[in-house]
Amino acid sequence: MARKRRAFAEFKEDGHNWITLASGEYYPDTLEDACLLYQPVLTMFGQLLKSSESSQRFFLMIAEVAEPWMRIQLARVFKRYVSPSTSVEMLKRKTRAEEIVDRFGDKFRPINEVQAAFTSRPLPDEALCALLWEYKDRGKSGYDLTERLFDMINSHFPELQLKGPKRAGLDIRLGEVFDDYPYPNRPVDFVLYDTNGKDILAIGLARYDGDRGGAQEDDRTGGYRNAANEILSYAESHNLNIKVIFINDGPGLLLGSMWDDYARLEESWQDKIAVATLRMVPEKITYEWLRS
Repeated sequence: MARKRRAFAEFKEDGHNWITLASGEYYPDTLEDACLLYQPVLTMFGQLLKSSESSQRFFLMIAEVAEPWMRIQLARVFKRYVSPSTSVEMLKRKTRAEEIVDRFGDKFRPINEVQAAFTSRPLPDEALCALLWEYKDRGKSGYDLTERLFDMINSHFPELQLKGPKRAGLDIRLGEVFDDYPYPNRPVDFVLYDTNGKDILAIGLARYDGDRGGAQEDDRTGGYRNAANEILSYAESHNLNIKVIFINDGPGLLLGSMWDDYARLEESWQDKIAVATLRMVPEKITYEWLRS
C-alpha cells in the first residue's frame, strides 16, 4: 500500500530543514570586481552628461546607445541621479524614449544639479558600483532552482518528458500547449508529459523566495491561486487529468504567513496541487500522484 503523501502544511514545524539556501557573496569582497565592471558605465555616463544641455536631452542620448547591456546600466545610473521615481523597466525602453520625456521629463533633476552631484563623487564610485552589482545576478537564484529541479525530475522520472527553459529563457505560454486555452499568454515554467510525449501530467511554476513579505507575499500567493484555478478549471472542463506543481524554496517561505498561504493553496483543489521545496520533491512528486 502506497504511503500517504504529506501535505505542505505538515512540514511547517521543522520548515527550516526543508528549504535550500542560495549561495551568496561577501561584502566588500565584490567591490574590486564591481568597480572593474561598472567603471566604463560611469565613464560613459559622465561623457554623455557633459555633452547634454538638459536632463531630457541627456535621457534621449542614453536611449540612443546601441549596446543593450550598456544602455540598461546607464538607465540604472540615470534613475539614481536624475529620476528616482521612474522605473528602470520604463527607462530602458528605447522605442518609447520621446514618450517618457514628454510624460515625465518635467520631473527630471536639472542637469546642472546632476553634473554637480556626479562630479562630487570619485570615479569609480564604490558605493554606486556596489548598488549596480546587486542587479548583476538578479534572478540567478531562480535559475539555479529550476536547473536543479529539472535535474531531479529527469533523474527520478527518466521516461517522462519535461519541457521548459532549464535556466534563462522564454516561459512556456499555455496558448502554445492548448489550442483553445482561454488566456493564451499565461506563462508557466515547465510542463511534464507522460511517456508518449502527448498526455500532460502536470504544469508547474518554480520560484526562489529570498526575503518576501507584506504586499509581495500577497501578490505571489494570490497570483499562484489565480493560475491554479485557471489551469485546473480548464482541465476539468476538458476532462483532462492534470496536476499543478508549485516549487518554492528559500528563506522567504519562513517569513510572515507565506507557509500557511501555500498550505491553503495546496488544499484548495482536492489532491490536484502540490507545493514543495526541492527537498520535498522526491516525497511529494510521485508517479502515483501524477497519474492518480
